Amino acid sequence: MEKRWVISQEAPAEVVQQLSEELKISSTLASILCQRSICTFEEAKHFFRPSLQDLHDPFLMKDMGKAVNRLNEALHRNERILVYGDYDVDGTTSVALMYGFLRNYTSSIDFYIPDRYKEGYGVSSQGIDWAAENGFTLIVSLDCGIKSADKVAYASEKGIDFIICDHHLPDDDIPRAVAVLDPKQVDCPYPYKELSGCGVGFKLLQAFCTQNDIAQEEVYKLLDLLVVSIAADIVPITGENRILAYYGLQHLNGPQPMRPGLDALKELADIRSEMDITSIVFGFAPRINAAGRMGDAKNSVRMLLAQTKEEAFKMADIINESNKARRDKDSNITKEALQMIEQDDFLRTANSTVLFKETWHKGVIGIVASRCIEHYYRPTIILTQSNGKASGSARSVHGFNVHNAIESCSDLLEQFGGHMYAAGLTLPVENIPAFRKRFEEVVASTITAEQKIPQIEIDAPLQLKQITRNFYNIVRQMEPFGPGNMRPVFVSECVYDTGSVRVVGDSHLKLRLTQDGFYSIDAIGFGLGDYYDRISKGIPFDVCYTIEENIFRGVITLQLRIKDIRIQ
Repeated sequence: MEKRWVISQEAPAEVVQQLSEELKISSTLASILCQRSICTFEEAKHFFRPSLQDLHDPFLMKDMGKAVNRLNEALHRNERILVYGDYDVDGTTSVALMYGFLRNYTSSIDFYIPDRYKEGYGVSSQGIDWAAENGFTLIVSLDCGIKSADKVAYASEKGIDFIICDHHLPDDDIPRAVAVLDPKQVDCPYPYKELSGCGVGFKLLQAFCTQNDIAQEEVYKLLDLLVVSIAADIVPITGENRILAYYGLQHLNGPQPMRPGLDALKELADIRSEMDITSIVFGFAPRINAAGRMGDAKNSVRMLLAQTKEEAFKMADIINESNKARRDKDSNITKEALQMIEQDDFLRTANSTVLFKETWHKGVIGIVASRCIEHYYRPTIILTQSNGKASGSARSVHGFNVHNAIESCSDLLEQFGGHMYAAGLTLPVENIPAFRKRFEEVVASTITAEQKIPQIEIDAPLQLKQITRNFYNIVRQMEPFGPGNMRPVFVSECVYDTGSVRVVGDSHLKLRLTQDGFYSIDAIGFGLGDYYDRISKGIPFDVCYTIEENIFRGVITLQLRIKDIRIQ
């Protein structure tokens, strides 16, 4: 699939030069820092040396004082507290963080995760009924609740108070809870707006410790759970999140024993190197998510809270089986979906994809939508039947707001929600043909030609001879990488293979590149085997890539991981 290379705009030359001189780094690296809004020595110092002392005062968050007071009151009165969270990674890590901490101070506590299929997303009436039946008088909701004004009112009728810890955009109707902690509220003065749901829960515990003269180190022990939520929920790795992720990764990779549940996951995911954001996203997140997709999300919480290796592996094995089942469903449904597109003349050439099959598993349709985009790069909605309705997940392409497109079809829907790149929707089955037609019309009239082509964002051009161990060491110090601070991508023009190009594994290219004939470096391009014939003829080409370490038989060398190739 053809890709668009988009090179970032260079920062002002005088700013780059000053930063380069002050930090004693190359102008290329200084320019990349400036592109990430790190333009002064002081900003660079905070960026390269993250400090827990730079975390914001949790009491800056609106309602924080009310939340801590109500929590203290519940503990002093020995009220029954229910920790309530969503069924995804952010929700389950939030519950493990909050419940795991508070159970040190009370035995009158339990946790609740709604059933994805019977109760749906967020706070449910069923969950509130269960809380009332079991004598709970305070619910602390995590990663959900901000859009549950009606449910909070229902709980209040039953004598149950709510503390909401959420990070989603609120509606105009803010729930009438005892405290609503959400930095995205318009009138919330909290300086950093991009915390995960688990991050908001962490700030509540920070405030609780401050007010009760408990050492902050007790909360810092939970940073391993927090970095898992930050990575899996794809929140920006900037500002406060970057500090929390940095120390969370130190916790995962440090000398102290890893939390048994995460250690079990690491073994099952066969992660042998140091943990980073990527290994959490691809190793931990799918397995934790699979529990809620295919079975009971409470198993994820039980695994994260396990105190012995035996207990952790018992729960991790159950979750791993769920993940295997998820992979099988995902693979089979993806094949079916792609066949439906390939066999339909309209779908093959459309600007959008809307597919429905009543037997598809609801737990994997969002993943299937993403897989379809890898083959047909366009806004995609996958629908299945649930409780007599068509229920689906939407995924989008770079720069296109799929939520707005769905909103344009809202008269055909029963409900929908989400954001620019991902959304969920429910509609009557009989409305699917009309919805498919309307959605295609909306996408066709609003999507641009550029948005139909996958793009690779490139930070800077680079000569191969600039790639030294010192250069790479500075790039590494920019970790942890993730949204808002992605691993730098470089482009080098007019390079050649030295004659060693070969195809390895499943259509991967292994090369040794040279530029100007006097410097060479190893490179690998996954899935780029189709370029072999032309490259082997000695034709010059351009590459965009990231730089990484390769360890082979104990020897560490630098190599390029090629993202795309352009033959000249």
